[in-house]
Amino acid sequence: MAKITFIGAGSTVFAKNLIGDILGFPELANSTISLFDIDAERLRTSEIVARKLAATLGANPTIEATTDRRRALDGADYAICMIQVAGYKPGTVVDFEIPKKYGLRQTIADTLGIGGVMRGLRTIPVLLDMCRDMEELCPNVTFLQYVNPMAMNCWAISRASSIKTVGLCHSVQHTAHELAHDIGVPFEEINYVCAGINHVAFYLRFEHNGASLYPRIRQVIDENRVPGHNRVRYEMFKRLGYFVTESSEHFSEYTPWFIKRDRPDLIERFNIPLDEYITRCENQIAGWHAMKALYESDEPIEVRRSPEYGSLIIHSIETGTPRVIYGNVPNHGLIDNLPQGCCVEVPVLVDKSGLQPTKIGALPPQLAALMQTNVNVQALTVEAALTRKREHIYHAAMLDPHTGAELDLDQIWSLVDDLIAAHGDWLPQYS
Repeated sequence: MAKITFIGAGSTVFAKNLIGDILGFPELANSTISLFDIDAERLRTSEIVARKLAATLGANPTIEATTDRRRALDGADYAICMIQVAGYKPGTVVDFEIPKKYGLRQTIADTLGIGGVMRGLRTIPVLLDMCRDMEELCPNVTFLQYVNPMAMNCWAISRASSIKTVGLCHSVQHTAHELAHDIGVPFEEINYVCAGINHVAFYLRFEHNGASLYPRIRQVIDENRVPGHNRVRYEMFKRLGYFVTESSEHFSEYTPWFIKRDRPDLIERFNIPLDEYITRCENQIAGWHAMKALYESDEPIEVRRSPEYGSLIIHSIETGTPRVIYGNVPNHGLIDNLPQGCCVEVPVLVDKSGLQPTKIGALPPQLAALMQTNVNVQALTVEAALTRKREHIYHAAMLDPHTGAELDLDQIWSLVDDLIAAHGDWLPQYS
């Protein structure tokens, strides 16, 4: 049976969902589940959860837990990564608090913007260390990468490692469910094709029985039914003609148009939740011990299949069952008007032969142009991470749409210096 390694298994809720999905397939019920984390306490909780899930589902996996990453990876067929380098403190806190001193506000700060750049610089070296272990211990592994900044991470891995990697996100399927609700069409009856880059992918087709549903989405605007949390995305739909996959709070910080320190009216008009990720993290930390006590009690664990693609990929490769998922993969002839080699999000066929991305061709030019502004930042961050040249960190920050709209060049240089100093040993040395 397959050996499935969870890297960062102390992310107990996410691990719970994926383990439940995997063991819910009879063909995977006897798999080896190897749990790895650097936090022994959280790892212990996740091991308890895994055993309770197996009991609930009547599965008989081999479950092991270790703080030794090489032991966890040895002989793995699949590795699922869900880490956060430097965690909430100091990582996320630094990425928010220092930019705020310059008047630069963020919502999530994990994909683009100065926060996304710094998170990428912290994360890429750790992922590449893992890949070097995999090249030695499990060279044929399929690496399922759930860590943000997704596009930067996957691009760096594709450049610096031979390990088969796909980046997985749930924004495509989540947004499709949201839109189905907004327009009153059952999700199961909707067909769509989506493509672009992670968090800035667009539905090229969104249809019901062969007819476009975009007129129904426009009707939501015309009838003033736009959900309060989703004003940014509906505004972009008005301007571009296509609907973007990632949430309004995310998307607002990928462009220069919505978060401006001298325009509080924009924040109010588009209902942009500044510091949302900080608030979310603090709420999760506050609730951790209560959740831990519940998971470690005698209370049964409810098992409900999640919308994540991870278990579907493993099941399709193991059984040959064909499926289409959305994955983040290198752009080798997939999207004509984005740079070759960059990380793109496209439909991917999965079966016994593995992951087979779909060629899209050319995107509508306005969509490709918008994505290119984000790809520029991704490219320079990856270059900085792989070459350890500090100058490219400045360049990435300069070309970031939100940062460049708010700060002048001297401020950007100073901000980068402050962030590098504050992150200290969490960052490699840059020449």
